[in-house]
Amino acid sequence: MSELPNGFTGFSSSFSTDTQLPYSREFLPRTKTEPLSFDPEKLASIPGPERRWAWVEIDLNAIRHNVMVTKQRIGQGCRLMAVVKADAYGHGAVRVAKTAVNSGAEYLGVATIDEAIELREAMINVPILLLVEPPMSAIPLLLAYKVMPTVYTPEFAILYAETADAHRLRAPFHLKVNTGMNRIGVRFDEVVDFMARIDFHRALDLVGTFTHFATADCDETLDFQIQIKRFLEAVNALRASGVNPGIIHAANSAAIFRYPEVHFDMVRLGISLYGFHPCRQTRMAVELHPAMSVHACITDVKTVPMSEGVSYGMLYRSPGSVKICTLPLGYADGLRRGLSGRIDVILDGQRCRQVGTICMDQCMFEVDMRVYGNRPRLNPQIGDEVIVVGQQGDSVITIDDLTGILQTVPHEVAIGFANRMPRVYC
Repeated sequence: MSELPNGFTGFSSSFSTDTQLPYSREFLPRTKTEPLSFDPEKLASIPGPERRWAWVEIDLNAIRHNVMVTKQRIGQGCRLMAVVKADAYGHGAVRVAKTAVNSGAEYLGVATIDEAIELREAMINVPILLLVEPPMSAIPLLLAYKVMPTVYTPEFAILYAETADAHRLRAPFHLKVNTGMNRIGVRFDEVVDFMARIDFHRALDLVGTFTHFATADCDETLDFQIQIKRFLEAVNALRASGVNPGIIHAANSAAIFRYPEVHFDMVRLGISLYGFHPCRQTRMAVELHPAMSVHACITDVKTVPMSEGVSYGMLYRSPGSVKICTLPLGYADGLRRGLSGRIDVILDGQRCRQVGTICMDQCMFEVDMRVYGNRPRLNPQIGDEVIVVGQQGDSVITIDDLTGILQTVPHEVAIGFANRMPRVYC
């Protein structure tokens, strides 16, 4: 073996410096002392799964389906906002936004100005609502990129209007009404006074008025009904004072499918855009298609003798007659450490138990080498594809399964899988 620069080694009997590699530049023959040269464009073209044997697949047809079934539910005359904040809940904001708009979404919702700018720079031209009021220092970005902010403080509203007027622009916004969630917004019984403080400015345009339900996905409906009542009181008070509230919207995913009376002028499709049900009550109401699946390839296979441990803490001990397979994803990729020893993965259509503590970058699973009845015996090999979330044959593992174990919401789990794994769109 011969030494190469920076500590790399090569096999002198099979490797020549004149060899043309798949991603090397086309160059003239060189001497053995000249370093290898690679074409940056060809290197950049190496797809994600070939860089690392762990990736996320996003089914854009599922996004289309979920938009279309929602459009059918809300009927004509009601707009649909696709909420693509947090990089589209880990699904990729630009691709999801374009798919949603092409499928009938008229608005996009984001949480930060940078999320909105990413969409504008991708040549997406539909209205974008920033679902919070940003810092005043972000006002030039709002105007430059034509992004509508949420407004609920007079200081922001006036500076926004002044800056727009100085550039001979309008200052469109949506008014957020606090009807009981007590997170952000103008209190429902103070909206008329609030508008009186800012409505004098000629540049301001009230495009929409909205609230957010805290319990639309809960069994108990009293708080939900109180919020509806307060929101309608606020909207009617604005109209009575001569203020046009614009586009009225309140329904999140749960309310879209449970409470058609709150569809108003627009609905906001968030978690259900990605195929997840916000609560058990919606499962019988609409068929949603999950868009995300998680895949990995085996990087190591070993036979671990009986009673020897696997992974940190050695909380798992080999029972013998098993092979331990390693996958190159861990809690840094969204496979949460709290799932250790509590989930399965799918290999060749069969569920296999994940074993040992999930590491930052890797995890292991067990393949039982014993024969049971007619069950096919698995023969795992390095490079074999494994389904972490998704379906293969009759075996299915869902993000909802992981959500139940972790006692959290699918939003958190799905976003986690986008931490650093490449995405493949299909």
